[in-house]
Amino acid sequence: MSKKILFHSNHSRAFTGFGKNLKNLLLYFYRNTDYEIVELAAGLVKNHPELQKQPWKAYGTLPEDPNTINQLNKDPASARAASYGSMMIDEIIKEERPDVYITIEDFWAFTACGLFDKPWWNKVNCICWTTLDSLPLLPDSIKHAPNIKNYYTWSPFATEALHKEGFEQAETLHGSLDTKNFFKLMPFERVNLRKENNISDQAFIVGFVFRNQLRKSVPNLLLGFQQFKKENPLVDAYLFLHTNWTEGWDIPRLIKEHDIPNEKIITTYICRECHRYEIKPFTGHDLACPHCKAEKGQITTNVNIGVNEVQLNEVYNLMNVYCHPFTSGGQEIPVQEAKLTELITLVTDYSCGQEYAMADSGGIALEWSEYREPGTQFIKASTYPSSIAKQLKKVYNMTQSKRDEWGKRARQYVVDSCAVEVVAKQLMEKIESMPPADYSFDWNVKLKNPDAIISDNPDDKEWVLELYTKILYMEDPKEGLGHWLARLKEGASRGDIHNYFKQIAQQENQKLQATNEKTPAEDIFSSDKERKLALVIPESLGDVFVTTSLLKSARETYPEYAVFFICDPKYFEILLPLVPEYIDKLIPYQQEFESQLWMEGHGPHKGYVDIVKYLHFPTQRQLNYLNNGLDKIAFDTQFKEESSSN
Repeated sequence: MSKKILFHSNHSRAFTGFGKNLKNLLLYFYRNTDYEIVELAAGLVKNHPELQKQPWKAYGTLPEDPNTINQLNKDPASARAASYGSMMIDEIIKEERPDVYITIEDFWAFTACGLFDKPWWNKVNCICWTTLDSLPLLPDSIKHAPNIKNYYTWSPFATEALHKEGFEQAETLHGSLDTKNFFKLMPFERVNLRKENNISDQAFIVGFVFRNQLRKSVPNLLLGFQQFKKENPLVDAYLFLHTNWTEGWDIPRLIKEHDIPNEKIITTYICRECHRYEIKPFTGHDLACPHCKAEKGQITTNVNIGVNEVQLNEVYNLMNVYCHPFTSGGQEIPVQEAKLTELITLVTDYSCGQEYAMADSGGIALEWSEYREPGTQFIKASTYPSSIAKQLKKVYNMTQSKRDEWGKRARQYVVDSCAVEVVAKQLMEKIESMPPADYSFDWNVKLKNPDAIISDNPDDKEWVLELYTKILYMEDPKEGLGHWLARLKEGASRGDIHNYFKQIAQQENQKLQATNEKTPAEDIFSSDKERKLALVIPESLGDVFVTTSLLKSARETYPEYAVFFICDPKYFEILLPLVPEYIDKLIPYQQEFESQLWMEGHGPHKGYVDIVKYLHFPTQRQLNYLNNGLDKIAFDTQFKEESSSN
């Protein structure tokens, strides 16, 4: 029987490492297996037009209601969590009922979605595949490790760190690459490429393909390149930065600060209209395209508009050496792509770079000094510019035969460890070893708590954290915390902020309740016990509390029955201490539960419980006494005639 696999990650058409990995895997599974594939794309609305182009079923992680989106966007933490899937994941799991759920993201995405507290977690077969890139390991990655049966990381660095913490279930599963897309072009093709882009065949081009993030060590690379040029003035060297120049590092400013000639730093322009690219020095954005003549067609490549795989392969083939300095990283797929084109790769010898800086992988290590990231205290690497200059000179001075030898070794290493066929095989072996998914659990998801009592803590930070933890049950709201502290400093009132959190909680509860209402009654009232008793009292707090006095008697009177207590979920908190001694399962109230005939059955309808007791109904208005003839009286009410002597 074919299995259904739900992949949850960046959209497979996104120009990101996660996106590329997912695209490679989905295409491979779609073409080579009989698995039913479902894609859940982070950051897109549920039925986004882009998702309709996929050959497999695909959803986005965001609700489609624009008002909900606008409300979420007022708080960075809530918006980020929703983008990762916090508001939609339960609905998709319930709708699709996959055999295997595979989530591929940074670890904080898992906690933002609350995955490890989901009622379906590990009932559905679940795989966490994540990037852990720094020591000490992210605390949540250790905290939740006991609840992750199938724990994959992108690099041996992270796997070994988890093993040292005692989590032997962790395994390395590299991000996948389609190795057919990246290869070394013939010499005449490389010469022609340079001619097309006005680059001398004698030029020594140092390349770096990267998302312009602060963890990519652009200042260090510029300093190292500058030092290399000073020490080797006769070398016609260029630094090729294939990235977007509008985010992250202010590269033009850094070039000016380091007094590097602008024409020696080249980049990739892509046209919005014709999608042809051009390599040249950076001179701004919205440039005229020389190919299609679009007046403002050209921009630097980015995650939304970028070069395709054929073009990216050409980009690598313009380079003589690839240099990738960074503070840390999960796998850094451009390093492997460069190796597939038989480039020697200079990589910072930390984090995942340890694997790709080895000589066995066709790499050369860049030395670094340690610094600590503020707040997290993670160890990060600052690559020595002197090491960059030294290793560039080493590659430049190599004979062509030596470069070719190292390049072939680099390609083979990636083919053996990261080819999509290798990664997919490892993943399929895991999938085939998994038991059938168990959907007999209680679907009901813990609702947010808009009515939580928030203390009047004078410390703004502690007060905001209390809003997150008590109302939204969010553990680590880094972005949101800074946002609201800034708002308070600007004069925002605590009352308005508190009301915002209440509104978000109410909106999420509406979504969760709608999902809960779709749960089949057979699943809601499932139990190992043959007999079932339901006690119903929707509200209020006082009434629910008073009825707890009846539970001991109910258990003693119906010892062989599973006892279900049905009320508004906001009262679950006071009932949890009574589970499982007196209550087998807490069930959120639904309107249809008020029909005794629907609950207990009539005619051909067998019902879902044997006895339902409505603790809030008088019998004059509602049926509340049928109980399939199974009702019991806890007390002996017969009058007994006392014996008397005459």
